[in-house]
Amino acid sequence: MQPTSVSAMETGHYLIKLDQVLTDSMHGEMHGFEIVTVRLSSADGAEGIGYTFTCGRNGGAIADILRREITGLVTGEDPDRIEHLWNRLWWDLHYGGRGGPTVLAISALDMALWDLKAKRAGLPLWRLLGGHDPKVPCYAGGIDLELSADELIRQTEGNLAKGFRAIKMKVGREKLSEDVAKIAAMREFLGPEFPLMVDANMKWSVDQAIRAARAFEPYHPVWLEEPISPDDVAGHARVVREGGLPIAAGENLRTVWEFRHLIASGGVTYPEPDVTNCGGITSFMKIAHLAEAFNLPVTSHGAHDVTVHLMAAAPNRSYLEAHGFGLDKYLAHPLVIEDGFAIAPERPGHGMEFDWKSLSKISVS
Repeated sequence: MQPTSVSAMETGHYLIKLDQVLTDSMHGEMHGFEIVTVRLSSADGAEGIGYTFTCGRNGGAIADILRREITGLVTGEDPDRIEHLWNRLWWDLHYGGRGGPTVLAISALDMALWDLKAKRAGLPLWRLLGGHDPKVPCYAGGIDLELSADELIRQTEGNLAKGFRAIKMKVGREKLSEDVAKIAAMREFLGPEFPLMVDANMKWSVDQAIRAARAFEPYHPVWLEEPISPDDVAGHARVVREGGLPIAAGENLRTVWEFRHLIASGGVTYPEPDVTNCGGITSFMKIAHLAEAFNLPVTSHGAHDVTVHLMAAAPNRSYLEAHGFGLDKYLAHPLVIEDGFAIAPERPGHGMEFDWKSLSKISVS
């Protein structure tokens, strides 16, 4: 590839209202999701797209960081020097950032840089990143805490019809017995071998999480996800040791260094980065390789249209999470699911093509 430079950067901020209110144990009712997009143009005419999302708050802060702080730092720079740009952004924004909206902004920008690089190389992103296997095991992740057992089974029937062969359900109701009853109903419906995950969204104390894990163990979930606060590394290690279930965690961790602490402590079985909030593709792949060095399988959270490429490039990948928050209606090519596998596309870049005209109708800034 011939050298080029970033000629322009455009930021968008949109609110996707949900047709159905979604609920989990700690975020409560979610009526919509924000997405914040980055469009990078290079001097040779190529374009890279990146995005991040929120559960409905703080999108304005992320968009403001991208417009006010990051645009001037990347315009005119060589977009192929992704590590250079990542480190420059990290340290230039470090004192007022280091986490929160700043890392989400860097994540969106980093995604756009990798999309641009892959497009200029004429390669799908998963091949540019190493190209392990384009067929990635995939599960349907429901945000369904308040559904009854019957409603949950009907939702699951719909996901099975879409091609999913693994399911995740929410737990963390006020009474543990209610969680156990719903898991039992799902296990009876799905059968003894079907992959079923459960997700508590940080609901419990360490002792409560251990008690819940022991109560869930007879139903053989693949993992218990986010049982406690992401900041309690020692607590995670206790849950792994004493709960009797594999633990997935990391969707609320923001750096490769936070993952290092959690993994080295023995506090996670399935490290779970989110490309939109962990520092982008650059950080996600480092986390995946860090997990590989500890002989751990990596899973994912969110942004499945992009993350399918990252999991397809990781030999230690386990399951890709797929759950809809209304973005598919604004995409030309939604994720393809075939008999339990998500298929990484062969289109150059990450292959996401937004319907910008439709998105403009839900712009909030």
